[in-house]
Amino acid sequence: MMNWSEAKAIIYNSIWKQNQGVVAILGMCPVLVMSNNIVNGVSLGLATSVVMLISGAAIAAIREFVPNELRAPIFILIIAALVTMVDLLMNSYVHELYLVLGIFIPLITTNCIVLARAEAFASKNSVSHSALDGFFMGLGLTLVLAILGAGRELIGSGTLFSSIDLVFGPAAKSLIIHVIPAEYNYQFLFAILPPGAFIGLGFLIAGKQALDRRAEVRAAARHAALNAVPELAQ
Repeated sequence: MMNWSEAKAIIYNSIWKQNQGVVAILGMCPVLVMSNNIVNGVSLGLATSVVMLISGAAIAAIREFVPNELRAPIFILIIAALVTMVDLLMNSYVHELYLVLGIFIPLITTNCIVLARAEAFASKNSVSHSALDGFFMGLGLTLVLAILGAGRELIGSGTLFSSIDLVFGPAAKSLIIHVIPAEYNYQFLFAILPPGAFIGLGFLIAGKQALDRRAEVRAAARHAALNAVPELAQ
């Protein structure tokens, strides 16, 4: 059984320490293309998270029965079957969004994030640990897609949630936030195109590294303060 400290370590590692978007720098093709707005990015990220959760659990459950020389094709077969299910479900229930995401849904099968976690973690750990790791690794990528998509959409078109009607229907258009009024016809094309994604991702990576350095400085200061207390007592 997994205890809370183990779960917390997996979640922290997945969301922050080894975030696949800003630390491992994997899966750049969907990150750069599908982060043109927040809805597209989050939708693709959540689809990837579901695939990683179920594939991680499935691979962990059969890992002892899979010969080493057949691991890669079997893992890919499991992932491809799950991606096909997600693809068909999205085609059935959110068809308009499915058309926008296009080839990037089937390409989850070959996303190096999914196969890398299957090989590096699920093939060596229990079902519960692997399911949690897979889901939160996908959620960490979703967080990057959400922040990058929100920034690019806001700077590029002055809106937020501009495609939310593709998920919840035409009635959801009232949820679109026009930060810059629609009558101005504002558009900054550079932010919406892939070059804007490169620059935005660079800022996210730099921001995370700055926060990590600040945390290290604070930890070092606390450690120095604790070590100074016995010396002052003497």
